[in-house]
Amino acid sequence: MSAHQMPSNLDTRLSTPSPAACSLWESFAIQRRVIGALILRELLTRFGRYNIGFAWMFVEPMMFTVGVTLMWSSRGFFHASTVPVAAFALTGYSCVLLWRNMPGRTNSAIDMNRPLLHHRNVKVIDIFLARLLLEAGGATMSFIILGIIFTTIGWVPPPEDIFKIVSGWVMMGLFGMALAIFIGALSTRSHLVDKIWHPMSYLLFPLSGAAFLVDSLPVSIKPLIMYIPMVHGCECIRDGYFGSRFEAHYDLKYMGMCTTILLLLGLNELRSVTKRVEH
Repeated sequence: MSAHQMPSNLDTRLSTPSPAACSLWESFAIQRRVIGALILRELLTRFGRYNIGFAWMFVEPMMFTVGVTLMWSSRGFFHASTVPVAAFALTGYSCVLLWRNMPGRTNSAIDMNRPLLHHRNVKVIDIFLARLLLEAGGATMSFIILGIIFTTIGWVPPPEDIFKIVSGWVMMGLFGMALAIFIGALSTRSHLVDKIWHPMSYLLFPLSGAAFLVDSLPVSIKPLIMYIPMVHGCECIRDGYFGSRFEAHYDLKYMGMCTTILLLLGLNELRSVTKRVEH
């Protein structure tokens, strides 16, 4: 189904009349309906109604994580370690899906959805949030489903601390959103941002903590790797899964500070982009 064949109720929800002076709660309700309509539109345009439809939202990241897990298991990685390889792959590569995929959804998002900005209540931030919430939801569902399956079949031991897992996952999601807003806003100024981000994401991947434990690194490298925010979220999630089997190194306060700074920079850039695009 194309974007021009959306159900009529989407247009109704997107063009809800906005009063000249409305309360904060009414504004929030309007924005919530707009984001809901944009999410529904994104689901239909990206996945359609054929095959398994919107289930691809979480099946696709599940296939990626399962593939990595099987590859590492078949090659005998960590055969001399107490860390379960399936849990290591699940926690590491699920985190990558958050911070790496989200900026890809905001790049060129404005150009692809520019006609929607003719609706009074649709803003650039709404387009970004709809895509980011959908991406975060798919990665979260994939992480939960694979965690349950791996635990049921005995590949992964039961989590030791659910609170740490949730805390680390939420921080990774917030960091991915902040990074995506910043990259997406910058990409509207120049297409070079998109060209630069792709190779940079590949360079950041081996440094993000997905494929190593900080405790296993040389002492001289540990202080340097701790400057990378993604490492802290990944270590926190792993601490919640199998923290008794290794010594975790992370500081969620530092990660929160980096996320806040990145979000403020992104929102500031997005404000100038909004003024230029919507007018």
